[in-house]
Amino acid sequence: MDMKSAYKDIVSQLAAFASSVGFTDCVLGLSGGLDSSVVAPLCVDALGAAHVHGVLMPGPYSSTHSVEDAQELADNLGIDAQTISIVEAYDAFARMLGPACGGALQGIPAENTQSRCRMICLMALSNQYGWMLVNTGNLSEAYMGYSTLYGDTAGAFAPLGHLYKTEVRALGRAINEAYQARGQVAPIPERVFTKPPSAELSADQSDEKSLGVDYDTLDKILAAYFDEGATVEHIVEAGFEHDLVARIVKTANSYAFKRAQLPPAPERHAIR
Repeated sequence: MDMKSAYKDIVSQLAAFASSVGFTDCVLGLSGGLDSSVVAPLCVDALGAAHVHGVLMPGPYSSTHSVEDAQELADNLGIDAQTISIVEAYDAFARMLGPACGGALQGIPAENTQSRCRMICLMALSNQYGWMLVNTGNLSEAYMGYSTLYGDTAGAFAPLGHLYKTEVRALGRAINEAYQARGQVAPIPERVFTKPPSAELSADQSDEKSLGVDYDTLDKILAAYFDEGATVEHIVEAGFEHDLVARIVKTANSYAFKRAQLPPAPERHAIR
């Protein structure tokens, strides 16, 4: 995929979608991670910096560098950005739900509650000001069910919804290069590209540890199975471990119900 062309196509489709449904402004969460750091400049190019509103929502496990990277991104883009901590809201849910969840809110219920706290904040701003909520999820997460229904799956449009994580990384590089070619500051901080991806929903959490596979390998297997129609046996013959391929395919097929509830996204065949 030509990322320079993909960049232009996604911006065009995002702008067209917002216009078709009557939105002039958008809101998105800024986590300091790769996905939201790529979506933010796409929104700026589609709608203009004055019409993009970022929200930093640190939680109980948010790192200092994530907050710093999110703020640096917002400053580089010249967009409105505010901070709303979800710690107080999460603590209230933990106290309320703990007894019903066996004595304490922990594990996946605790992680998903944090994501849903963030969406409550974003949807409140969307409702209050008439801003379109832009989703920041990617295709790798969608296939693996690595997202929270009614949490980070929320939004009116998902610019990265049909891009794999490795493609998102390449798109981010292309965006920085395009900005520099125009004589502007590269918006995405370098640390965003180099630090391990993490949802930061638990202590020392990393995406690849949770998924049990690195994104480069995961994306090759997912693309072979879903895009090329390869069977598990054919993917194994290409050099991948059988148990890993079987697990990824089984997991991806089991989360079809989640994908059915995701926001619209640019179709892969329409991104050059």
